[in-house]
Amino acid sequence: MVQDAGPAAFADTLFAPNMLDPILIVELATLGLVTGFLAGLLGIGGGMLIGPFMTLIMSGQGVGADLAVKMAIATSMATIMFTSISSVRAHHQRGAVRWDVVRGLAPGIVVGGALASVGVFSILKGTSLAIFFAVFVGFSATQMYLDKKPKPSRQMPQWKGQLAAGSVIGFLSGLVGAGGGFISVPFMVAHNVVILNAVATSAALGFPIALANTVGYVVSGSALPGLPAWSLGYVWLPALLVIASCSVLTAPIGARVAHRMPVAKLKKVFAFVLYGLAAYMLWKGLLG
Repeated sequence: MVQDAGPAAFADTLFAPNMLDPILIVELATLGLVTGFLAGLLGIGGGMLIGPFMTLIMSGQGVGADLAVKMAIATSMATIMFTSISSVRAHHQRGAVRWDVVRGLAPGIVVGGALASVGVFSILKGTSLAIFFAVFVGFSATQMYLDKKPKPSRQMPQWKGQLAAGSVIGFLSGLVGAGGGFISVPFMVAHNVVILNAVATSAALGFPIALANTVGYVVSGSALPGLPAWSLGYVWLPALLVIASCSVLTAPIGARVAHRMPVAKLKKVFAFVLYGLAAYMLWKGLLG
């Protein structure tokens, strides 16, 4: 355990002359395997899962709460670029991706993500971000768990509405480091998109969300002093490498399982995963 909680001590502890601590590698690899599977299963990109656990790992190594939350969010978002590609291929092969919805939401997602990651993210405290994450994800989980049925006539909005919705999805995703599934899946389901198609489409939306926000995290954190070694802005490259390498292996497996699960059970699994993550991040934010 690190006695000095500063970034320099964190870097010295994690980086031996030639390699990372093997125990830390195992932790990150396990995280990548589990989150890759759940990303494929639920279409949430993995960032919502990686963020809380990365916060736990980095805090345990001695990183201050504020920086730990921000770097966990940024690093988890960067992994989504790889997990999304792996997951969406499996869903696309089964014809589940609504590419018309992807085209409608993606432009707004890029704009909203850039605004969040370059501007607001660097201003807010990490603990405030954790509390915001918890509240919003808890709300999304409740909506999914209650399985509220939209009016049969309700359909996806036209391009202006999708542009606005995409901007909100991208912005909120940028604040919490998630692939957008925590809001895009409930949004699509509320507009009569079948849950399986919503999960698959959310996986496809994860790539533009992750790309726009990762660039923003790198830019906004590039001049920050005292970052751990091997950081690119707020993104911690060793964790990105290990998690992404493992998550792409299990994301297609999760996607295959999603296509075999009853819709009602898939919604309940989605909701309970979100509740657990919201509880941890709320605890982290209040503790900080």
